[in-house]
Amino acid sequence: MNNLVSEWAESHFPLYTADSIHSLYSTSNLRLYKIKESLSVLLAIAGGKGMLRTEEQTYELVEGSVLLLPAHCLASLTADIQQPIHAYKLLISTREQERAMPAGAMIRKSEVLSNADVLFFPYEPAIVANVEELYVHRLPVSEVRHVQNQIKLHQIILQLLENQDEKLATSDQPSMERSIAYLENHYHEKITSEQLAAMAGVSRSHYSILFRKLTIFSPNEYLSRLRVHRAKELLMTGSGSLREIALKVGYKDEFYLSRRFKQHTGTSPSSYIHSEIQRVAVLGIPYASHLLLLGLEPAVTISDSGEYVNTAELEPQTMMFIDVNSSSEQVKTVLLQANTELIITPKEQLQEYGLDPGYLRVVAPILEISWMELGWKEHLRLIAQAIQKSERAEQWLAAFEKEEQAARLLVQQTAFAKEILTILVIKPEELLVYGARNVGYVMYQSLGLQPPAIIEQEMKKRGDQFHSIPIELSELEQYAGPQILVIIFQDEKGSIAHSESIFNSSYWKQLSAVQQNRVYHLDRDEWIPYNPVSIHLQLQRAVALFTGNQ
Repeated sequence: MNNLVSEWAESHFPLYTADSIHSLYSTSNLRLYKIKESLSVLLAIAGGKGMLRTEEQTYELVEGSVLLLPAHCLASLTADIQQPIHAYKLLISTREQERAMPAGAMIRKSEVLSNADVLFFPYEPAIVANVEELYVHRLPVSEVRHVQNQIKLHQIILQLLENQDEKLATSDQPSMERSIAYLENHYHEKITSEQLAAMAGVSRSHYSILFRKLTIFSPNEYLSRLRVHRAKELLMTGSGSLREIALKVGYKDEFYLSRRFKQHTGTSPSSYIHSEIQRVAVLGIPYASHLLLLGLEPAVTISDSGEYVNTAELEPQTMMFIDVNSSSEQVKTVLLQANTELIITPKEQLQEYGLDPGYLRVVAPILEISWMELGWKEHLRLIAQAIQKSERAEQWLAAFEKEEQAARLLVQQTAFAKEILTILVIKPEELLVYGARNVGYVMYQSLGLQPPAIIEQEMKKRGDQFHSIPIELSELEQYAGPQILVIIFQDEKGSIAHSESIFNSSYWKQLSAVQQNRVYHLDRDEWIPYNPVSIHLQLQRAVALFTGNQ
């Protein structure tokens, strides 16, 4: 009897271990943190606000938010400007039990770590508190503390499992909005009307009626627009062959893609690459200036400010402006009414404003151009390439480079060329020394003036990506050269009184530039914008400043 084999197979779950834990703090010039780990990542927000974006989704983060990212998930965390983020990043792994398993035993996967999707819990302060305690005691001084850490880790896993079960139970509730969001994020997969209708909890025929009321499109039209617009994005950036693009967007081959493409646009994919785009929407003011320079007025500009470069030859005539605080539905409606053909946006601002690319893609293809990872010349070239204006862009850049050379010759003959020049920016909440962007581009790159040693080192390492360094008032002497350019930002009430505490301090008064009256105050609106037109104007102003021809 003892040799009978049981019909029941034992099952064993893996063991959880904390691989590492880190504390992340954002700063004003380091607001973006990229995540890609070979293990599952638990992100717990201990303070501040921000956005986390994966390839498929965007999540709004506040104090108490928790996310569990699957292994190898590529994500970026962007902090709010006003409320910098403090987060803990916990890497969790599993390992199988080392003791011999009975014959026929099954090793079960971790229910929480084997999930291929991001788990997002908008407000779970208890989990955040446990992760924080784990970080504080990450280097246990005794075995007692080590065991307490093990218990704390398993409490976190238990909380995740319980919350995951609650989330799954809640997500089973039918919802039209949930089905549309699913379509926007899974358009490249095989999706049926029956599947979407079941997700919404209605019949297939009724689902189509409700879908059209919410979106003005049928489900098939919506899916087709998502796929074709994504194909346009990939064609625009040269991301693979037509067959590869077809497979990426959810079509079985390049022939089916071409047929759908022509039905949707009236032209073939190969013709589209060489066609001019006229109706462009811009998310973020700076890229509006790039378009105006290239001779194309944006159809729509979405921003939190109505400011733009206003010169005689570039003054917009009919550009429609939408405040970024408008609802997502309002933004989408205006873009559709404007017959938008392309949306150009800095990648960072999509995250900052909480606009999901999948939600906007049904309107038009989206060209995401990183703001901080590229310089203004690269911005201009990429935008020009997208709207078939590359020749015009190169002509303008060639003419500008000639002006740069002439300006450098003039300024290099002055006393300014022989001494270190510091660019100091005073904001209500911080003190910055500028590097290779904004006014720093003209001073250090166009005119070849000498930056402080620390700034020069950072410029060599990071090039156009180096914006500024935040400093304490006590550090001012380390950065201040014999010449200082000062730019003051007003507070929300328009006051610059915060600058008086700096100008009245002993740290400021002891600087040689201050004692020798070689401090020059610059107007923020004239020297801060970072786009081709503003850089061109700043070059002219700089020559006038340094040669005395103001």
